[in-house]
Order: sequence, then structure tokens, then C-alpha cells
Amino acid sequence: MSLVAPDPTRTVPLPLREQADVRDRWLTQRLLDVLPGLMDRCGIDLWIVAGRECNEDPVLRTLLPATWLSARRRTILVLHRSDDGVTPAAISRYPVGQFVAAWDPGSSGAGGDGDQQWAEVRRFVEQADPRRIGVDVSADFAHADGLSHTEHRLLVDALGPWAGRVVSAEQLAVGWLETRLPEEIAALHALNRLARDVIAEAFSSPVVTAGTTTALDVAWWIRQRLHDLGVEPWFQPSVLIQRAGVPLAEERGTLLPAVPYDAVIEPGDLLHCDVGLTCLGLRTDNQHNAYVLRPQERSAPDGLRAAMRAAHRLQDLTVAALVPGRTGNEVLAAARAAAAAEGIDGEVYSHPVGYHGHGAGPAIGQWDEQDRLPGAGDYPVHPDTVYALELAVRHPVPEWGGQCVRLGLEEGLALTGDGARFLGERQTEFLLIG
Repeated sequence: MSLVAPDPTRTVPLPLREQADVRDRWLTQRLLDVLPGLMDRCGIDLWIVAGRECNEDPVLRTLLPATWLSARRRTILVLHRSDDGVTPAAISRYPVGQFVAAWDPGSSGAGGDGDQQWAEVRRFVEQADPRRIGVDVSADFAHADGLSHTEHRLLVDALGPWAGRVVSAEQLAVGWLETRLPEEIAALHALNRLARDVIAEAFSSPVVTAGTTTALDVAWWIRQRLHDLGVEPWFQPSVLIQRAGVPLAEERGTLLPAVPYDAVIEPGDLLHCDVGLTCLGLRTDNQHNAYVLRPQERSAPDGLRAAMRAAHRLQDLTVAALVPGRTGNEVLAAARAAAAAEGIDGEVYSHPVGYHGHGAGPAIGQWDEQDRLPGAGDYPVHPDTVYALELAVRHPVPEWGGQCVRLGLEEGLALTGDGARFLGERQTEFLLIG
């Protein structure tokens, strides 16, 4: 993917070495431009992020150089906020990218590496004299709960009297994970465009032969295509069929498609896919829809197109409710109230996306929970964040004898000081096969 092209919506795969350069440049910029403000907002002047190889804190992975695919032995990163900005230091046996080396493992001292390493953490804290020391423990966000039980115990023991200044870094960890640079948003725009192009290719006659191809065949085709392009999926792609004569079935209080996932695709079927890819340390999440034309048809039935319009309207209402300062629960309530006022039957279950597909930040409903989500639902919306605008509507189709379809859509959406913007453009019409 080209990040230097004037048009960020055009994608050309970058070699891995160039991707690593881009990611390391982004990390440097984030440490300089993003982290100081986040630490001030959360009132934390020393952040300790620690993890061991094979058991990395989710935050730790986002602070490591691109060539580090995991922690090495025990990796401890300390980020100190001062009047000069944030000093990133590594108390680690090996050099860690742009982090200042704050420990010489070859220096004299009693005990093994672990004893010396924790002693150096204590010395760093004593010199920094922080008011509040943030560590990654959280009851509401798995992303911010990465400090293991053992590492927490060892850290508290090492800090001694300084342990009384330890607080949860939940708000800081979530802020770090959810905040995007303009360059990252441009990259996500390109990646969402790429996802849209792959879906359009999958939902086409060269891939789908009615009466022969199964939904499962198409799902695996998408996964292989992403792999061949060098952008791996972060979950198994799925393809669902809805068909006249096979009504929706109830599951956990919600009506969902009932055609088997491995069924053969037939003319007149409505196809839906869910696809997410990973590149440059960022992720996407998209759901689009296609219709398999019957003989003599040139477009999807009017009833299905009306369902698409209803889904677009629910998207618009949700975007209008996505206001910085509101909590995820408040956005959900506002969107659902506006939809009910217009007679739209649907669900909103949108979520942040960035370093993780189901990212850190405000939860805006779940497909099986449309009232209120405690914890993550009470987190506020901030600018310079990216969301997967995910939702679905139920709509009767007269051409199917009034049978309801469940039309799900999911698109990338960036929220900045300039407002909300779809990433990669949203689907406006059914993809047509045949």
C-alpha cells in the first residue's frame, strides 16, 4: 500500500521492510505528539508497561519496534512525562528501538537478571519522583489489563514505598490505543478501499457460479485472496445466505439468517460477508452485500433495495449521534431513539477499530445487547479515532411474500476535528452477480 501517493485511496502493497520503516516512524511521532497530551489528560506522569515473551501486554506490542514480533525475555518500558515531553526508556536486556536504554545488564550487582532489572525499575522511579504511576490493570477493557499477576506482584515488591502511588492506567492505555495519527487514518482509508475491492471481486461471476459455488467456498476464496495480497485476515471471513422461503430464525432474542453456512448459492439469493484485514499494525472490519440475479433480472428486487436505503439511514442517524464527549451508551441511545422515530427496525453494535479489530474505546451496543453496556459503554467518544460503523436492519421484502431480511452493513469511519468521514467509501448499492 502506498502511503506517499497524493491520493491515499489508491493502494499498492509495500514490501515488509518498507512497512517496518513506516510503522517505526509512526511510533516515534505518536510518542512525541500523542502521548504527552494523553498523560496530561489522565493525570499520570510515569507509565510502566511490562511483559514477558509469549505473554505480552496488548499495549506493549504497540510500543515495540516493527522488527520485534514479541517481547524478549522480560521487557519493561517506562514512559516519563516531564516539562520536556515524554522520555521513553527501556529497562530490558536488549535495546528496544527508539527507547533510551536505562539498564546495563553487564553492570555489577547481586542476584540474577530479574533482581537487577527490578532494582533498576526502583532506581528509575526514585529519580523520576512521579506523583502517579500508571500500570495496565482494568476490569472493563481487556486491552488495558495486560499486566500479568506475577509481573504486578514483582513490580509492587520492587517499588516498596512507591507502590502507594500506583494507579490503573486504564484511561491512558485506551487513549493510546484508540488515538490515530492523520497518516494512520489515511492508511486505514486505503486499507478499507482494498477490503471493498476484494469483496467486490469475491461477489462476482468469476468467483460465484450459481448452483455450484457454496457460501463457504466464497469465504475461503476471500481468505486466500487476502493472503496472496499480503494482508492477512484477523478473523475467518464469513459469507451468509438469505433466501426467499427460508425465514430468519431467532437466536438470543435476535432474528438471524437460517440458510446453512455451507449451502450452495442459487439465483435470487442475498449474500452477506464479514471481512477484516491486517496491515501496518492496523485492522479493518467491513460487511457488504450482494444479490444473485435471476434470469432476466437486471437489479435487485425493490424490496431489497428499500432495505439497503433503511440501512443507510440508520448509518446516517448513528453517525449524527457519534459526538465527542458522549459515551458509547449515549450514542447508542440517541441512534436507536432516532431510528424508532422513523420506524426503522434494527440494531446498532459499532465499535472502535485500529490496532485491534474490536478496539479499545467506547462500546456502542452489541448485536445481542441493545440497552446499555456497563464499563466500556460508559467510556466517552474522543476525536482522532476510528470506528467500524456496524449495524443491521430488518425489512420486509414484498417480492419474497413479505418475508423479512436482515441487512447488515459495516464500514470504517474516522472521527476527527473536521467531522466524520467514511473510510474507503460505503456500499451504496448491491453488488450484482450474474
